[in-house]
Amino acid sequence: MKAILNQIRVSPLKAQLVAALVRNKSVAEAQEILKFTPKNAAKVLLKVINSAAHNAENNFNQKIENLVIKEIHVGKGIVYKRYRPISRGRSHPILKKTSNITVEVGINAEAVETQASPKTPKTAVETQDLASPKTEKKEIKKVKTEKQEAKA
Repeated sequence: MKAILNQIRVSPLKAQLVAALVRNKSVAEAQEILKFTPKNAAKVLLKVINSAAHNAENNFNQKIENLVIKEIHVGKGIVYKRYRPISRGRSHPILKKTSNITVEVGINAEAVETQASPKTPKTAVETQDLASPKTEKKEIKKVKTEKQEAKA
């Protein structure tokens, strides 16, 4: 369950800073963080995270409340090369960097377990510790004494 955005006009280093804010957080929490982050990369990451969450909801029938951001990878895209003319016929390069962003979401296992099966009360047999060494020794002694009595 992932979403990929290629060749977005944000520097990879700047996008990586924003991605570090929401890594390993729930989708809802990441959306709230990115709404109030004053960086251009935050808007882009918010769109990619929303896309990944809706992909999970639509294609895999998952609930958005149960989703967690498993992985955010910000890679280097192509670089647009432009030039600025300066005096004496020379030029200085302008490098417009782009990013490739991949967001992978997964299910929060803890949230699913608590919603799927509420804890049931244990029966008296389940609560007894039958495998403890003391009870085993007592049971072995009882069996031995019963065998000795049967022989006699």
